[in-house]
Amino acid sequence: MQKRELVPGYKISPVIKGGWQLSAGHSLDKKIEDDRAIADTTSFIEAGITTLDFGDIYTGVEELIGKSIAKLRETHGDSARDLVQLHTKYVPNEKFLDNFDRSDVKTIVTRSLSRLGVDQVDMVQFHWWKYEANNYLAAMEELFKLKSEGKISHIGITNFDVERLSEMVDAGLKPASIQVQYSMIDTRAEDEMAQYCLENGIGILCYGTVAGGFFSERFLGTSEPTQVDTRSNVKYQLIIKEFGGWDLFQELLLILHHLADKYKVGIAEIAARYILQKPNVGGIIIGARN
Repeated sequence: MQKRELVPGYKISPVIKGGWQLSAGHSLDKKIEDDRAIADTTSFIEAGITTLDFGDIYTGVEELIGKSIAKLRETHGDSARDLVQLHTKYVPNEKFLDNFDRSDVKTIVTRSLSRLGVDQVDMVQFHWWKYEANNYLAAMEELFKLKSEGKISHIGITNFDVERLSEMVDAGLKPASIQVQYSMIDTRAEDEMAQYCLENGIGILCYGTVAGGFFSERFLGTSEPTQVDTRSNVKYQLIIKEFGGWDLFQELLLILHHLADKYKVGIAEIAARYILQKPNVGGIIIGARN
């Protein structure tokens, strides 16, 4: 898979393997088997999907990624680490935002490095729960300190709005990327965010692009499901309702099905490609349990 330059000097695979699906509690009816997850992750990497997205709050996932890198070392030696781009997150405890302790940043990032078994992580993506607690710039300052110490290569953010992003840029804390929900049924990123990122050289990483698997032949011509498999399905069923409902979504799936047949691919590939061709989109995050 041909890499894309997210920011100057840093390339990622345009399809990024999402890690939320491997976290404890994501699957509503199935247990994630560690050995299978490790084998699958190494298979993704060897197939060219080398950028992995996960988070410090995804229970058990950083440890699984660390074991996957250790597994790769068995066949690739010391070069195993160079095969992957590791994108974790820093998500402070929502209860302590008003009295934010700067030392929490280093504590959590150090823990992530330990879980992953690496000295440096390629990207830490920062999430903040509420703007009313305005300590997010302090947290960004601490992340940039860790970057200067060599613990982090790049700093990203997740789910911030343009106003807060511009605050960061004005304060000299410009992130390399922002992760947002962006799909054919959720185009909010096109309102202001895409243009701002284009003008300021900030990459866009997109989740929800295949709507937790709803962009699939599996759901074409079916009634709206009353029971779903994962927390992603729960979330994106709500997004479909906001889009206009199941009947309208069926119309969209049918159009995508005709396009998919024309190009000998699947509905998910068409939905993914639609977002990948958008300006300043560096990659799309596709969650896969196997």
